[in-house]
Amino acid sequence: MDFFFQGFSALQIAVLCVSAVIIGINKTGMPGLGLLPVVMLANTFEPGLSTGLQLMMIAMADIPAIICYRKTVNWHIILRLLPAALAGIGIGVLVLYFASNVNLNILIGIIVLGLCVFTTLKDFIWRDTTKVPTHWTFSAFFGLLAGFTTLVANAAGPIMAIYLISMRFDKKTEYMGTAAWYFFLLNWLKLPIFYAQGRITPESFRADLAMIPLLLAGAALGIWVLKKLPQRLFEKIVLFLSAAAALKLFF
Repeated sequence: MDFFFQGFSALQIAVLCVSAVIIGINKTGMPGLGLLPVVMLANTFEPGLSTGLQLMMIAMADIPAIICYRKTVNWHIILRLLPAALAGIGIGVLVLYFASNVNLNILIGIIVLGLCVFTTLKDFIWRDTTKVPTHWTFSAFFGLLAGFTTLVANAAGPIMAIYLISMRFDKKTEYMGTAAWYFFLLNWLKLPIFYAQGRITPESFRADLAMIPLLLAGAALGIWVLKKLPQRLFEKIVLFLSAAAALKLFF
């Protein structure tokens, strides 16, 4: 135990274990759960360490997700989002470097809540409910936000979820595959950045290694949950969890 959790309290270990299970479920079955580990870890560890611990867990959980949903990825959407997402990551790096005192949790909470409202009202915005937005600025906006929030706080899951719901992807086909591969690319790209920023340490790496069985258990549970949820209920749960977690970021 000392090898994996040197310097960790019992509470920190417990929160880390619960977060690992939630991250596994989030990656394969419930994208709306993504902000809950952000809040849990941020309330238990110092900010830099909390995001580093989470990034390594979500990067590991990305692997079973892309294997499970490898046949349902929409590469056209991913390639449309990536350039703006990379720009958002660059902006996030600069913001953390030059404005370290800014309360970014509140900023992210405002963004996510705004997007939840937007998605709830989208049927009133687009009178033809079978039509999806195709202008490049729509994808660029979401890609930029996702890149920024994933670099700052690993909190881009709700943004991607709202974007894919707006694209009217079915949860069992393009939705999960596209989300899985998109975040796999971004999260593994972020690993060297987090290490350079000091947010990933040898101690946090060893602690996350111990979480692999719980991540896999959560991933298996997420696949089971996904099969049981109707599409409309799935979308409502994603929006509710995203909004609830965003509100928690204010406190």
